Amino acid sequence: MRFHPFPDDLVATQRSWAVTYEALARPGTTATTRLRRRLLHLSTAVYVHPYWARPRPTAGRAELAALVRAERERSRSAA
Repeated sequence: MRFHPFPDDLVATQRSWAVTYEALARPGTTATTRLRRRLLHLSTAVYVHPYWARPRPTAGRAELAALVRAERERSRSAA
């Protein structure tokens, strides 16, 4: 596993966000209201996480999202 500067709970929240987003984007998805509310909750949790309290470049959020995307791609290709 590669080192990254993000706390585990922040990465887990971003991972949940990605899973929820993909579920909402799937054609024929039901329970869209529940998924949209969950996505909003997770977006807020990522945005207000204490990790971002210290001054950081705005690219950090994009780096977090890219990290989770890469993890998900590796797990899909391994399956």
